[in-house]
Amino acid sequence: SAILTLFYPLNYEPHMNPEDEISKILTELIALPSSFPPGDTEAISAYTAKRLKKAGYQTDIYSRSPPINNVVAKMGSGAPSIVFNAHTDTIAIGDDAEWETEPFSATKIDDRIYGLGAGNCKGAMAVQIWLAEEIARRGGPNSGEVVFTFVGDEENLGPNGLCYLREEGIVKPDVLICGAQTQLQAIFEERGVIWVEVTTTGMSAHAGEPQNGDNAISRMVRLINRLERNLAPVLAKRRRGALCSTMNIGIIKGGINTNAVPSQCRIEIDRRLLPEESIEEAVSEIEDALLGAKEPRDTWSVNLLTGTKGFSSPIDTPSVSAFQDAITNITGEPIVDVVAIGASDARYFAEDGIVAMTFGPGRAEDGHKPNEFVSAIELGKAGLIQLSVVSEVLGLESG
Repeated sequence: SAILTLFYPLNYEPHMNPEDEISKILTELIALPSSFPPGDTEAISAYTAKRLKKAGYQTDIYSRSPPINNVVAKMGSGAPSIVFNAHTDTIAIGDDAEWETEPFSATKIDDRIYGLGAGNCKGAMAVQIWLAEEIARRGGPNSGEVVFTFVGDEENLGPNGLCYLREEGIVKPDVLICGAQTQLQAIFEERGVIWVEVTTTGMSAHAGEPQNGDNAISRMVRLINRLERNLAPVLAKRRRGALCSTMNIGIIKGGINTNAVPSQCRIEIDRRLLPEESIEEAVSEIEDALLGAKEPRDTWSVNLLTGTKGFSSPIDTPSVSAFQDAITNITGEPIVDVVAIGASDARYFAEDGIVAMTFGPGRAEDGHKPNEFVSAIELGKAGLIQLSVVSEVLGLESG
């Protein structure tokens, strides 16, 4: 708290310590389950919409695929349009026994707040709710508009959250800031991600006479080995600064009974793309590598399940400068490069020519696992940094 006081923006007069207020909001968010599966965001969206409508925002809830609800809250009008975004869904709990605290009840230990989604992404969401209310308390932006979007379907890499809002023209940002665990650094480029399914077929037979069948799992093993030998080394050399191309086989399923030769097998591949790599070329690259395995062409197939390109934003803009200045002023630390491990919803705007970035408290490696947490001090700093940016770009009255 002493550090926060030292680095407050000059025009900030706190009506309440942001660290404490944001922590309180986060506590309420963690208590609202929104795990995927099933991805039900109705309750958490209703909570958020009620708060922002009370604060004076034009607030609506949009849904293309209930119960995936998306909140959009607007204040001001005209350009520039600064859109903040955080996803409301979390991963599901794998094993309760791995949690040392109650996942749906925020627990503060020293500076850390523990709970499901504390880091990814309810911490950033709590910051943005506080930010929205603080902007409203100051009378809104002097020019342009500020928009807050809280969406579902992110953990599913699905199309029914921010992707849907973009497709319908509900939000048209000049600057997009997606909440993420970025160690209080703004990330202006991000890899794309695709999920690719590979299936193999064979012929069933009794396991006592496997020679009478055609084992689809064995065929898949040969294809996987081909990918590991021929494609993985190529991707490992493909880099853009600190970013690199990757491939990971995350799912493998095959067979029905142990005592039968399996006639089917499938895998799902997660492929991360550099901003300049295209989805079509990445899929073709996988298929071309598998052709070299010389398996009969009618016994395997490659299918793109979902995916989006990466993005790389222009950095010589007023909003980027405002972010960099606010980060150094409020944290007292220099700007450092942080690589985005995951994929944010900002990727849906990769072709729109806007300034897109991710920003928020916490480290990406601390998300998506038991005993997830976020630093309360970082919550406060994240709020002040973004408040400073809005004040610089759109103009705000002093607190």
